Amino acid sequence: MDGFSNWCVAGERSTDSARADRLLAALAQARADASRRRPLTLQLLTGWQQLVLGLPEVSFRQGDAFAKGGRERYALTPRTRRDFERCLRDSADQRVPLPSRAARAYLDVAFFHPFADGNARLAMLTLAYVLELEGVRLDEVGPLQVTRYADDAAGAADLAVLISALIRSTHGRTAGARPEGAGSRPTAADGAHTAHRVLPGCSTWHPPGPSKWPTAGTGSALHRG
Repeated sequence: MDGFSNWCVAGERSTDSARADRLLAALAQARADASRRRPLTLQLLTGWQQLVLGLPEVSFRQGDAFAKGGRERYALTPRTRRDFERCLRDSADQRVPLPSRAARAYLDVAFFHPFADGNARLAMLTLAYVLELEGVRLDEVGPLQVTRYADDAAGAADLAVLISALIRSTHGRTAGARPEGAGSRPTAADGAHTAHRVLPGCSTWHPPGPSKWPTAGTGSALHRG
């Protein structure tokens, strides 16, 4: 079972089949980019977002962004784009556990809000890409689809723990379905259970908060309505 492909279809197909097809195409492109080990950059995300939105061109936002019915505003500052690009590079830091890197990348896209539309979808694609780079493909992503807030430090840490649990569950179901005696190729999933232990002390990962998380403090100031 392919959790991300199911996510592309489940919420879209019944109401907008073209939108679902675009999302599937973007997921396929993200996975192809992962197979080529292409680094996570704004240019890479821009290509996915063109597929998501079905537009020939998309660009980094030119003003403040709003979410949650206008209750959250992400201010555009001179540092927003630069900070976002730096955070994307951080997703490749192998000193940080995979679940933490995937959670960080997801939240960075969600709260830097780089494009005018489709950022929630792009955040999920980014999470899928970070996992795909390490040979991990979740069979269930439904629990990831909850409302998150830029200044919720505990929620950010919980997301990393949730991703770790989903990796373990996927790995366990895959191992259970394998014929008895068949070998398995080690993947990042084998060590993912450590994420909840090392996350709080990781010097390169900070829970999102007004003073620590770039999306809510330095590059893109958060204002809660």
